[in-house]
Amino acid sequence: MKFTALIFAALFSTLTLAGSQGLDIQPNDTMQSVLQHQVGQSVELRMRSGEKIGGKLEKVNEKIAHLTQLTGAEYFEAVVAVEDIAAVVARAKK
Repeated sequence: MKFTALIFAALFSTLTLAGSQGLDIQPNDTMQSVLQHQVGQSVELRMRSGEKIGGKLEKVNEKIAHLTQLTGAEYFEAVVAVEDIAAVVARAKK
């Protein structure tokens, strides 16, 4: 029984770590490049207007970011202008 619990705990911690990249900023990064590093991850975007929008970041190009599985509205998607994003909030590495 203890062995099974140990295996489950190890598997869970591995899955948790695999899903969190954190933010790794490089000297020449832009908002677009930071977003591109987070594709496939859950993020919260803080807009210049003060609004927050969270969800899974699907795609990013020079002008827009596509979010799915929106926080609080999981069956909806959104597209936001990259130039309107003031901050990216992502789960930190463990």
